[in-house]
Amino acid sequence: MSKSKLLDFVGKRNENIENKRREFERVLFNNVLGAYSVINKNGAIYPVDLIDISHDGCMFQIFTKKDDEAHYAENSEITIRLYFTKKSFIPVSVNVKHSSEYIDHNGSLFIRYGCEFDKSLPSFGALRSFIDFMYKFAEHSTIDKNDSKYYFL
Repeated sequence: MSKSKLLDFVGKRNENIENKRREFERVLFNNVLGAYSVINKNGAIYPVDLIDISHDGCMFQIFTKKDDEAHYAENSEITIRLYFTKKSFIPVSVNVKHSSEYIDHNGSLFIRYGCEFDKSLPSFGALRSFIDFMYKFAEHSTIDKNDSKYYFL
């Protein structure tokens, strides 16, 4: 059998795990986790939409209008508050690496920011555990198909 006809099961499994992780992130980011950041100099905080998170960084977006300037310049350091309850959050410091415009399916304009985490802060330890959980959940979770048997390994 030629190499071109061999199936890459490991690659396909990793692709499936990554797809599950991203789906799980969307559920968490939309229903459980609130993300806010300080945008202007008066210290007011505003919601941001978290898009993706990994061990190295995150991507978030902010609604904007045509001709608005970007809220954050490249290489600026900002703090994001990740709320897990109404009153408690994990502060995370990030460095903006890039930004780009994004138009969603409704035609709304956003600016997306790709950021790198400052891993030296003590609060990053809690975030690291959360990210580890998301990766492990994607790897080991199973879709409920209303089976009558449940397996606990």
